[in-house]
Amino acid sequence: MKKKIVLPTDFSKNAWNALRYSSELYKNEDVDFYLLNAFSVNNFVLDNMMVPEPGEKWYEEAKLRSELGLKKILKQIEILDVPSNHTYFIKSVFSTPLEAVISFVEEKDIDMVISSSKGETDDLDTIMGSNSIDFMEKVRNCPVLMIPKDVSFQEPNEIVFPTSFKTHYKRKELNHLYEIAKITNAPIRILHISKKNTLTKEQEQRKVLLEECFDGLKYTFHFLHNTEVQTGLNIFTQSRNSGMIAFINKKHSFFGSIFSKPMVKDLGFSAKVPVLALHDLRN
Repeated sequence: MKKKIVLPTDFSKNAWNALRYSSELYKNEDVDFYLLNAFSVNNFVLDNMMVPEPGEKWYEEAKLRSELGLKKILKQIEILDVPSNHTYFIKSVFSTPLEAVISFVEEKDIDMVISSSKGETDDLDTIMGSNSIDFMEKVRNCPVLMIPKDVSFQEPNEIVFPTSFKTHYKRKELNHLYEIAKITNAPIRILHISKKNTLTKEQEQRKVLLEECFDGLKYTFHFLHNTEVQTGLNIFTQSRNSGMIAFINKKHSFFGSIFSKPMVKDLGFSAKVPVLALHDLRN
């Protein structure tokens, strides 16, 4: 069965870079890629709270720009030596980027969203920059892989997986991390950061469960004590030059706010390595 991946795009260089990264990462896999552009009508003057509709001038002009931009990307892809097992489709939607992605994930039963971390202005607070963070936090039905600006594909030397050992792990939730580790032959570095030096009985049980989920992969456990989670994770990844970070984005939990917009600016690794946001399916 082919994998289905959606690539939100604002036609920026960074969105193109995320596309290239995706193609390389899954070069040996059968994939249907969906290039998704959410367009808006910036010049439309709202009249009595009315929104533009198909057929109206502003709407049709914005839609045409979106469709032409997507077709231009397809032309660029044709020039590349893309794997024969990859197929690209385009979709133009009148919506916000977040709502477009959420709806499209449901409509097409998408397996993964891969987005650039910065958009057409290279400002984290605009266009794809802020939206990529929204994708990680609010697209709950499939994983989101965020590719930083100017990161060219290299098989990750390791994937850091920070955990509190308080999550009831499920193989289904970790499936995409397992797959990426398998196809890139990257070991997983399971990182626990805590102010305590010992694990509770429940945490020990969760640790064993995680070992079962990662059976068949190369992995090691690492422990940092007496430090804040964000600081410890930052130091660990930078000192080892880690190639990717993956975490379970469980709401209101251990890492619940670590990738909020202000924190992304502060964490040095966030602009340097891809980040895979997995989801607790019970949320």
